[in-house]
Amino acid sequence: MIELQNVCRTFIVGDQKVEALRDINLSFGAGEYISIMGPSGSGKSTMLNMLGLLDRPNLGTYLLDSGNVTDLNDEQLARVRREKIGFVFQSFHLVPRLTAAQNVELPMILAGIPVEERRARVQVLMQNYGLSDRADHRPDQLSGGQRQRVAIARATVMNPTVLLADEPTGNLDQATGWEVLKLLEGLLAQGITLVLVTHDAEIGARAHRQIHMLDGRILSDERQTP
Repeated sequence: MIELQNVCRTFIVGDQKVEALRDINLSFGAGEYISIMGPSGSGKSTMLNMLGLLDRPNLGTYLLDSGNVTDLNDEQLARVRREKIGFVFQSFHLVPRLTAAQNVELPMILAGIPVEERRARVQVLMQNYGLSDRADHRPDQLSGGQRQRVAIARATVMNPTVLLADEPTGNLDQATGWEVLKLLEGLLAQGITLVLVTHDAEIGARAHRQIHMLDGRILSDERQTP
């Protein structure tokens, strides 16, 4: 469902050329659980941005669900992201002035989904994620774990095929982090492809497939039995 073919991404920083991704060839299937690991500057974040259609390659091709998304315009990219890709970030990225329920509802408003369907989906997700009693609370009134659960609900409300998680436990204590990780892993049963970027080797080792990066290249790509 995801295929990167000879993808390169280069940035110009001052008078220097930085090769963030170098000749990347990868394919991910539906329902895979992948961790991407490596030191700072290895290309992990650039890879995640590329997979999430937040960045474009200088060279190479990106296929998503057999469709070439490499040269789509900004409006087309936004539609594909909205319909197929969910994002979970280390810093939650919730809208401060909106309630938890309104944050979850936001992607559906942007997609033009009727209000009755929006409210029904939000109610189900808030209940599933143990947030029903926090629906009317703003992010600053929630704990870190609750904020991340709201972020996961928002990321999945459009039923994406791919979920990209960038250090999703990085701002949480250990116990809460494991709870959030298990919540993300539970989505695999729905057929979601989960791609997790992490510095934590213990968390990365839980994935069925572990990709290690260094200097913009794939150093290793290992699989283990789920």
